[in-house]
Amino acid sequence: MNVDVSDLPPAFSNRVSRDLGVPIPIVQAPMGWIARSQLASAVRAAGACGIIETSSGELDAVKDEIRAMRDGSDRPFGVNIAQAFVRDPKIAEFVIDQGVRFVTTSAGSPTKYTGILKEAGLTVYHVVPTLSAALKAVDAGVDGLVVEGSEGGGFKSPTPVSTMVLLPLIRSRVDVPIIAAGGICDGTTMAAAFALGAEGVQMGTRMVSAAESPVHTNWKDAIVAAAETDTLFLNGQHSPALRALRTDKTEALVNVDHNVFGEFGDAQGLYFGGDMEAAIALTGQVAGRIDSVRPVADIINDTVSEFAATVASLSGK
Repeated sequence: MNVDVSDLPPAFSNRVSRDLGVPIPIVQAPMGWIARSQLASAVRAAGACGIIETSSGELDAVKDEIRAMRDGSDRPFGVNIAQAFVRDPKIAEFVIDQGVRFVTTSAGSPTKYTGILKEAGLTVYHVVPTLSAALKAVDAGVDGLVVEGSEGGGFKSPTPVSTMVLLPLIRSRVDVPIIAAGGICDGTTMAAAFALGAEGVQMGTRMVSAAESPVHTNWKDAIVAAAETDTLFLNGQHSPALRALRTDKTEALVNVDHNVFGEFGDAQGLYFGGDMEAAIALTGQVAGRIDSVRPVADIINDTVSEFAATVASLSGK
């Protein structure tokens, strides 16, 4: 797909879009097993930024996915290095060698990879769930932040703070570009994130449910059917905490005292086999706003149009 830059909102010409190397400052979240070339290439083709994950820990497969993205198009893409799940100390060198220009780091210290990546000319954003984490990341020299509110799905801080509170707080204390994550699924929420200080947004659950997402139809259908109250915050007394879809399995884990991460279950059985009780279905509260499975290009195009319409409406008022 060729993106007509002249039709994009002026607000999209900002630091995040320049750092990503794409015209539309939307990032697809680096979800384990899901954020691979099938989904990331569709996001890239639509003018946004596809990201390849490492949190699955399947580094041989992940390296093949990075190569597939490199060979599939000359358009930019990114890689997330999830430090708690990456066992290869040379992952940074591999990412550099593949010609990747944009990296997000998460689940660990921002000092671990920022130096070597920036020395090689890459742009590095660090994922943060609190103000203190944001300040540490900026002090470590990152180029920008992914500010992740607690309503988002996946691995979370055990001290949850919503995007509405966290994003403007961090913006008031730092000058680096920010990508907002958590609760983002359309142009209205993207415009809200920009009003709170972001220059880009990350979509997770919306992309899990996309037509090009590799997950089983059962999970996509469960997202479409979910109400806004159909996620649960698990493992809040331990780390990582988790936000997941409400199922029999996750309801049984709500009030337990032990670390439930060891009971994550059979990810392959859930993700690709469609057994919704096989594992913890990591999903954000925004599932309650998703009412259909749609192609990535349509999701992104409608987000851009709705963003522009929302900004125009607010300007008129």
